[in-house]
Amino acid sequence: MARLMGFFPIRLEPLFMKTSLVPTLALSVLTLAAVASSQAAEPIKVLLVTGGCCHDYAKQKDILKAGIEKRANAKVDIIFTADFPMGANGKPDATKPNLPIYGHPDYAKGYDVVIHDECSAGISDQKVVEGVLAPHREGIPGVNLHCAMHCYRIGNPNDAVTDLDAPHAYWFKYLGLQSSGHGPQKPIDVKILDKESPITKGMSDWTTINEEHYNNIKILDTAHPLAHGLQVVSVKKKDADGKETTEDKTMDWVDIWTNLYNGKTRVFSTTLGHNDDTVADPRYLDLVTRGLLWATNHINADGTPATGYGPGGK
Repeated sequence: MARLMGFFPIRLEPLFMKTSLVPTLALSVLTLAAVASSQAAEPIKVLLVTGGCCHDYAKQKDILKAGIEKRANAKVDIIFTADFPMGANGKPDATKPNLPIYGHPDYAKGYDVVIHDECSAGISDQKVVEGVLAPHREGIPGVNLHCAMHCYRIGNPNDAVTDLDAPHAYWFKYLGLQSSGHGPQKPIDVKILDKESPITKGMSDWTTINEEHYNNIKILDTAHPLAHGLQVVSVKKKDADGKETTEDKTMDWVDIWTNLYNGKTRVFSTTLGHNDDTVADPRYLDLVTRGLLWATNHINADGTPATGYGPGGK
């Protein structure tokens, strides 16, 4: 009996290990799956601010929301207004949309990034501008589309900024580029300058439909151009005798770039995007989405979303 009792532990120990291994492994797999599920990437919280003159923002806001959410693990909330104050001429002044963010510098609380797609060209009050900039000064990334470049201008936008701490430079310092206007709507040949940036990696040059091409008054040192646009326009000139002639001139301006605001805040901008068909162009939506992923630091070097931040959280 003693020999048998000494025998059983030897036989039972490996038997016990073999039979208990399956449920133990199964439990481990389930535990890992539960942990992975609980650690699934949360959608990027995006605030899209839009409204104002000169564009079909009521339609474009929905195009942008659907396009971004289709391409990335992102949830886009929208602040939009079609409410404008009465101007001196007795008509609504659409350059001063009554956006509810004004007077509320904490408007971006809880969001990972703000997309500025408003056309508030008439808003120039320093306190209001500082309130719009407040989240970005604190480090919340920004994405700026088209007419956002012509918003919140204090002073004459044609005067090149010199003192970056002066109110005149506030918005341009955030953008990294100063623009004051545009020419006629004509096609723009978009040429990629930085083919290694994750935002433009693998992207090809393309020609837009009729679009507004924004000028460059000044490109700040903190800005990094990614692409420039070439647009041929007709320019009228007069000779010494007063005779008027017309000649074609190619306008060459940066229209896609990044900026590091105050040394810490990532900012992506493009002056493209006036017309609905441009905004709905898959190439444009790819560009904007990549810019957003770059701004929030959720993009791989090859331009693909980081793990968990692709479509459906992939």
